[in-house]
Amino acid sequence: MHTSIPTETGSHFTPTIFTRHNRFLHAFMQEHEVWFCVQDLGRLMGYHLNERLTLKLDPDQRRNVLLRKNGEIVDCAMVSESGLFALLIHHFVPENRHLRQWLSHEVIPMLREVQSNPVDNQPSLSSMHWAGVTVPLLHWQQQAWVKWRDVPDLMHGQQPYPVR
Repeated sequence: MHTSIPTETGSHFTPTIFTRHNRFLHAFMQEHEVWFCVQDLGRLMGYHLNERLTLKLDPDQRRNVLLRKNGEIVDCAMVSESGLFALLIHHFVPENRHLRQWLSHEVIPMLREVQSNPVDNQPSLSSMHWAGVTVPLLHWQQQAWVKWRDVPDLMHGQQPYPVR
């Protein structure tokens, strides 16, 4: 996750960017609701999602916004959290189970944590991108903590020193 705070700047949104399998996911929170970029979700799902496919969703589950993406302001189709889960169910692929778990247990909680103002000395969540892997971090007592189960992923991404 890039550590930008999702904000609505004038007429566009600046998203938080998450990485999974070297693919980006742009998402932001507005009024306690999480919104995800449809194009990014399609790449993560392995299915070409476009604006036409989102017409199956209810009007409150989809919308277009101006989004800062790759340094430019672009018109981007977005789906809400409930729209995301509807798309995952409708376009089922076995890998989507892991995608859903990642979104449910890491992405959405991190976005909600960023929006809420944590009290000092309270644990807070963020994430770190290291060696092509995004891992969740817990910040507590001025220390960053990594889940023990994520350590092998971090170590696997490390390149050993060249042998001379």
